[in-house]
Amino acid sequence: MNKPRLPFLFACWLTLTLALLPVLRAEETPPAAPAPAAETAAPVAEKSAEAAPTDDKAVTPSDDEKPAGELRELGAEESRPATKKKSSRRTRGVHGSGDQPPHFGGDQTISADKTRSEAVTIFGNTTVDGHLTDAAVSVFGNTTVNGTVDQAAVSVFGTTTVNGKVGDAAVAVFGDLVLGPKAEIGGETVVVFGKLIRSPGAQTHGGVQEVGSFGPFRNLGGGLRAWFNSCLLMARPLWIGENLGWAWIVAACFLVFYLLLALLFPTGIEKCVEVLEQKPGGTFLAALLAMMLTPIITILLAITGVGILLIPFLIVGLIFGTLFGKAAVLGWLGRRVTRLFGSDGVMGSVFVAVLIGSLITWGLYMVPVLGFLLFKFFGILGLGMVVYRLVLSMKRDKPPVAAAVPPPVPAMAAGFADNPPPVAGPEGAAVPAAAPVATPVSADTLPRAGFWLRVAASALDAILIGMLCGFLGTMWHGFAVFPFWFAVYCAAMWANKGTTIGGIICGLKVVRLDDRPLDWTVAVVRALGAFLSLAVAGLGFIWVAFDDEKQSWHDKIAGTTIVRVPKGTALL
Repeated sequence: MNKPRLPFLFACWLTLTLALLPVLRAEETPPAAPAPAAETAAPVAEKSAEAAPTDDKAVTPSDDEKPAGELRELGAEESRPATKKKSSRRTRGVHGSGDQPPHFGGDQTISADKTRSEAVTIFGNTTVDGHLTDAAVSVFGNTTVNGTVDQAAVSVFGTTTVNGKVGDAAVAVFGDLVLGPKAEIGGETVVVFGKLIRSPGAQTHGGVQEVGSFGPFRNLGGGLRAWFNSCLLMARPLWIGENLGWAWIVAACFLVFYLLLALLFPTGIEKCVEVLEQKPGGTFLAALLAMMLTPIITILLAITGVGILLIPFLIVGLIFGTLFGKAAVLGWLGRRVTRLFGSDGVMGSVFVAVLIGSLITWGLYMVPVLGFLLFKFFGILGLGMVVYRLVLSMKRDKPPVAAAVPPPVPAMAAGFADNPPPVAGPEGAAVPAAAPVATPVSADTLPRAGFWLRVAASALDAILIGMLCGFLGTMWHGFAVFPFWFAVYCAAMWANKGTTIGGIICGLKVVRLDDRPLDWTVAVVRALGAFLSLAVAGLGFIWVAFDDEKQSWHDKIAGTTIVRVPKGTALL
């Protein structure tokens, strides 16, 4: 069952944005720097000069008539208490300075006698009974405002309940927004995929916006929240609980689609099941290759420019191949049960096998951790079954080679079967017996070389070229590039002799499937194709171990294979 990912990705993006919004908006006003002592003393000096008496009487100098140095000291002493008093007045009533860090897990409550800057809770509830100078945010939890929030009150995948004062917006994303009789919203009232429940006494000074709050999307937030808590956090796709009926409806829709595939393409599903049963190793390898090569092929198509037009077709093909393979996996799983009742009648049909396999899968999907692992594994395995079946179907059906039947030997000549007597010629001269006909070197008449025999021949060639590169590296630094010289060596030997030195020692020869001679074009294509076989962790070489034709990837590209020649056959 493949669930749509777009709503979940949108919710994650919106969650992070709303969670970081209060942090970005919370900016404290920096405290005013105290005025320098000289600047403080200057106005005092000017005031004392204006207030000085004009008569010649000697008077005792007052504070206003003190010298400039004393005035500077006096001004400096008076400015310090004033600055301290202003700073204490600024932080009065605020418990904790600076931005509050997000609270992960559990609930967070601001009591009635406290004032804080903000409250952000992730995977928990936020309750404000006191005063927040900034915002109250809950992600995957509920936000309740009974006191005062100067900025916004937000909940994502939760319920926002306001029975106090919110200075800015009240927002509920994938949840409900409840406004009590004492609620007062200074800004916008926004509900995204949820319900707005408003009491008669609630006041909203801004606009009211409801997004997706209609029809089947009205309770989407509650359903997603329930699926997140009961399924996603437990790592399972399905579960039985409140507000989870939509998940079972989606599962039923996919079941109907799989059953429709079983009715329309029973033979194709049967063949995919046979591939998994008869060639499990090749199927698992094809699944691994399909998973690894899909992003590589997509990137290569995007780089070419023209290939961008093929990317949508590739995506559609992968989706349909995965769904078709998933139906085949369900059929294979259901076949484990139906074969107990015999393969005849209704129990032997593909439709019943897919139905029973789906019911078994639903039960497995409700197991924590195992459910998600099986959900992902079945999709990858199904795609591998389809890909491997297509590879097998593209192979050319070759007619079996009829073995030559020797003529019957007369009874009296049976004793000379091992050593036939010489045949007399027309003049009585003895004519030697005809020499046995040599078996032609062909892909149809000689056995194919296996994986380990190829590895041994390649190892011998690698040692030889490695010694050569080491020798060249001592004379010309940077000239000995092993992959380049190894490819040149192989291409030259294949084009001229059809084998390499390692192949001669192991009795191997490269031949074409159409029995035509191996030329330079085929040799170069095979050598370049070997880099592709090596690029994906060498899986192109390992493919020989699972392929019926004993071909590697570069063999399939060049239309060649490697055969074992009889002993005594000259390869040079």
